[in-house]
Amino acid sequence: MSIYHVIGIVIALIIILYSTIILFSHQPREPLPNEFFYTTNDEENLKYELPPRATPNSQYKPEIEISIIIPCYNEISRLGKMLDESIEYLEENYSGNYEILIVDDGSTDGTAKFAITKAKQFKLQPHILRVVQLAKNRGKGGAVTHGLLHSRGKFSLFADADGATKFSDIHKLLSYLKQQDKPSIAIGSRAHMVNTDAVVKRSFIRNFLMYGLHTLVYIFGIRQVQDTQCGFKMFNYEAVKKIFPHMHTERWIFDVEVLLLGEIQNFNLKEIAVNWQEIEGSKVDLARDSIAMAIDLVVTRVAYLLGIYKLNECGRK
Repeated sequence: MSIYHVIGIVIALIIILYSTIILFSHQPREPLPNEFFYTTNDEENLKYELPPRATPNSQYKPEIEISIIIPCYNEISRLGKMLDESIEYLEENYSGNYEILIVDDGSTDGTAKFAITKAKQFKLQPHILRVVQLAKNRGKGGAVTHGLLHSRGKFSLFADADGATKFSDIHKLLSYLKQQDKPSIAIGSRAHMVNTDAVVKRSFIRNFLMYGLHTLVYIFGIRQVQDTQCGFKMFNYEAVKKIFPHMHTERWIFDVEVLLLGEIQNFNLKEIAVNWQEIEGSKVDLARDSIAMAIDLVVTRVAYLLGIYKLNECGRK
């Protein structure tokens, strides 16, 4: 085989790879007009406009200390525990200086109304708890991104609606971020629990898929973080506006893209141990979603390497 044949094969393989990555790459859905508004626990049941969308060069000044972003899809059975724990802690420690932003990702079970009812039960002042309803389901990553882009806090946490992570551990993440003078991410981590009953007693297939995903993440993505998937991550505002306008992935593997963008831009990242317990009712289909996550992980990493996904001043490209 001549050198020209070899060169031709290499070029063909590169073209096939590039075309495949483009085919599987993500183009997030743009928000619909009614998704720039929220409701709260007032008597008028009015809709209010969200703060301006964060951009990499945003001049917006955070108005409060902490924003909590909770993505929800049909979460009535699990959201109550999470809100009870979080509101009690925030009222005791940050009363009047926090917000909870529920992003209802196209729920059909009345999750939005349930959240408003909880705010009334706690007698929260209107606008502390805000509910944004997405007209069409975007996926957890899309919901988190939408919420963070319209958050008002100096520090913003996204937390899973199941309340699996002990909410008071937020102080560990906040303590780290307050010491940083550049864009930074505090990563809630369950890595310390690998040999505990919470993990050991899981089914073989669940642990097999978990370790398989961790291996792929190590090969294709993040090597300094052991637990990329814990739904308890906190950002200072500088990190929010330099990460989330660029996001492409809207499903389960979005956490890895968040951390990749942090690494690419040389942010401070720190993994911080949190208390966690498994909660029933997971929306993850182990076999189907694990395969989808693996594909998305490879596509995301290679898309950045090939320049298909780019960083620019305006945000996504």
